[in-house]
Amino acid sequence: MAKTIEEHRSGCPINLTLEVLGDRWSLIVIRDVMFGNRRHFREILRNSEEGIASNILADRLKRLVESGMLTREDDPSHRQKALYSLTEMSIALVPLLAEMGAWGRRFRPVSEDLAIRAELLENGGRSFWNEFMDELRDLHLGKPLPAGNPSALARLTDAYLEVKARQDAAG
Repeated sequence: MAKTIEEHRSGCPINLTLEVLGDRWSLIVIRDVMFGNRRHFREILRNSEEGIASNILADRLKRLVESGMLTREDDPSHRQKALYSLTEMSIALVPLLAEMGAWGRRFRPVSEDLAIRAELLENGGRSFWNEFMDELRDLHLGKPLPAGNPSALARLTDAYLEVKARQDAAG
């Protein structure tokens, strides 16, 4: 159930956004579901670059579901697993995450492998963001893609894996 304006610190759109996403981990969890296609608790936990603790991850997933940023369903392939999916609200964060990635690349000491997706998003601009959001809608919301669209997620993943392999080969 959505809170009323009186239940928030203020009705400022930035404040209201930060009330949902302003903690240390929420955007990282959304990033991992969005860009890493990590849909299960263990996938997110095991593959977290930042090393999120299991109790923190459980809390953030619960909060993100409660706030309508993620949905949680039983995984049809395994009775004891839950499958997390992005909602339209989370998918709409792609431009924000692209801008945050561009800012981080300009002003912070990023690693090449983790910055490549941000670079592709920045260089691809709004048209690439829209392609990626359409693909996320297909994967998470079941809204079919227009025929013939190349996979934005595959391009982002391939670029990351290519840089990672080059780094691993260099030692």
